[in-house]
Parts: sequence; structure tokens; C-alpha cells
Amino acid sequence: MTGLTSESEPTSQQPDTIIINNEGARAAATEAEAGFEITEAEIAALQNGICEAAGDDVNHGESSLYYDASTMAPLNPFSAAAIARFRKYTPPAFPLWDLLPVRKRAAVLILLYADRRGDLRVVITMRAASLRSFSGHAAFPGGKADTTEETPFQIARREAWEEIGLPLDDRKLPKPFRIEHLCYLPPSLARTHLVVRPCVAFLHADQQSPGAPAPAVEEVMIPKLDAREVAAVFSAPFYNFLKVKDLTPAAGESLPEEGHWYDGEWMAWKNHPWRIHNFYVPVNNQAVSKPRRDDVAQGNLAQALDEEEKLEGRYRVWGMTARVLVDAARIAYAEEPEMEHNADFGDASIIIEADREGNLGDTTNEKRENGDASKM
Repeated sequence: MTGLTSESEPTSQQPDTIIINNEGARAAATEAEAGFEITEAEIAALQNGICEAAGDDVNHGESSLYYDASTMAPLNPFSAAAIARFRKYTPPAFPLWDLLPVRKRAAVLILLYADRRGDLRVVITMRAASLRSFSGHAAFPGGKADTTEETPFQIARREAWEEIGLPLDDRKLPKPFRIEHLCYLPPSLARTHLVVRPCVAFLHADQQSPGAPAPAVEEVMIPKLDAREVAAVFSAPFYNFLKVKDLTPAAGESLPEEGHWYDGEWMAWKNHPWRIHNFYVPVNNQAVSKPRRDDVAQGNLAQALDEEEKLEGRYRVWGMTARVLVDAARIAYAEEPEMEHNADFGDASIIIEADREGNLGDTTNEKRENGDASKM
């Protein structure tokens, strides 16, 4: 889902809520969160040590896969501190959620996992061409509530099962995988006036005993995409969503020859300034999962994605998905982004305005969307 469309008109002047962090310095992990402070050099040394210890077993030319535990390493201290911050984080109270009709509630899953170097990556999908709302847009797994009794995390997990086949029941997750729900983020508002609760979770791949063989790729964890809703699944380096340029690629990896990581602009939404972030995620170093081409419309989008990957090696992540990623990274790394951004987290003020306009009731003048318009 994306909260804003590319056709929206940007404001002519930059708003007062612009924040610029020209330093972009990586915040050191605090003693309470990581047990000690760690420098950039120590992080680099740790990452190199992990790669050297793995030796020939590491495929240095391809990014880690969230469904393959053999491509994951333990969290490095920098990433462990980020996960610890999420565990401690409590969003501001949002009592309006309990008053919303079921068709105005939605949730998405921000699924994080550790790559070969212990850095965090985030799972992202590309919406199917057959969907009426936000077709072809980058999105988190997620969608609308089925009942008012569902919690946001239950909504997000159910949708992740339906869209990418991530087991809904934790007991069906094969060893060494387990999913930990870390926190909720402040709510966001989709362009279709759905109130969306982002749910942050971490996919653990618990280490086996020393000397044990690497776990095989479990079939149950391999993405099973619903072609009616999802065109592709890929991942992105989580920390990079605080930066205006690509992070330095790991040993054996490279950046696409063309394209850049970031650009953005301001627009006004319900008289509030809102930053449109455009991230262009490299996919040339990773396996992008796609559904079978069962229909013409889906096949055309899959072909278009293939061509984009071949020519540019990047997928565009923008709109509300990008905004949520920036906010999530700010919380996780206790660091402000290098790019201009909204000072607040989420869209609470815009949601209040939408409620005043009568857009969040059970009966509104807006057109009902086909499918899950909450996709990001």
C-alpha cells in the first residue's frame, strides 16, 4: 500500500517540519541496549570475521534469503542494539483504533532478519498487476482486518500467510526459525483512508550446536506467492533507509551500473506537509521470488520486473511503504536520516483530520476498493 500517489502535487515551499541531518553519523549502541559501545571499525572487523569463518560455505555474490537459515548469521552488536530498541519501544496511545469499523482497519508486517554479516534486512513484496489499488507498487505483506476482534499483529500474520506463505502458526515454523513480535509503530493512513498499524517482527534462525551441519532450506519457508496479490518478493538492507546513497556492498557483491538509491520531494496532504521518499533497492545480488505466470496480466508484470532487474537492477520503494521504513529505521538505530523527512512518526495528525472529515466511518462517499487496498 502506498498512502500517496505519484500524481499528487508537491508544495511549492518546504514545510517547517523539515529535518536535515547532514552528519548522518551512525549512533553507537548504548550500554543498556548492547552492553558496550562499538565503533565502525569494530563492526567492519566483526563482519569480515564472520565471512572468513564461514569460508567457502558463503555465497558472497548473493544476498541472504529470509527462508534459508544457512545464509544467516547471528546479529552483530549494531543490529542487536536495533532489535533491543524495538523491544523497548511503545508507540503513543491510539484509542481511535477501537472505534474504527472493521473495513477501515489494516495492518502490515515489517519482517526483519539477519543476513550473512549479521546486518538486518527487511522483506518487501511487489503488488500484483491484477489489483485495482496500488498495482505494481512495493508493499509490506499485509491487508485489511477480517473482524474487529483481530489484533493488528494477527491481521499482519494472516495476510503474510495468504500472500507469501509465511506459516501463520508458529508451531508450523521449521527449526531453526521462530518469529518474535517486537512492537507496533504509530499508525499510518493510506490514500484510500485505511488506518494501518505497522507491526515489527524479527525472524530468528537460532544457531545449531557447534559443528552441526547447516540446516537445509525448508520447503515450508520458501515463498508461496498468491499471484492474485503478489508479483514478487525481495529484501532490502534496513539501515540503508536512513541514507541518501547506497551502502557499500559486501565482498563479492556489486551495485547496479545504472540508477541511484534515493530521491524525494514534499507534498501537501490534508493541509499537512508529507515527504515522498523514493528508494531504488538493488536486486542484482539477490534471488527475487515470483509466482507462476498463471494469467496474462500477472505475467506481463513479472516480465516487466524481469526487464527492470536486467536493465537497472533496482525496484522502486516509495509512498507510505518508504515513509514507514524511514520511521522504523529511525527508531531502531536511534539515528536521524540524512534526507529531509517529517519530524513526527506516523500519520496521527492526518488521521485525526480524516476523522473530522468523516472519512473513517462505516459509511463514506469514497469508492470501495477491490482487494486489499492497505497493501504498501
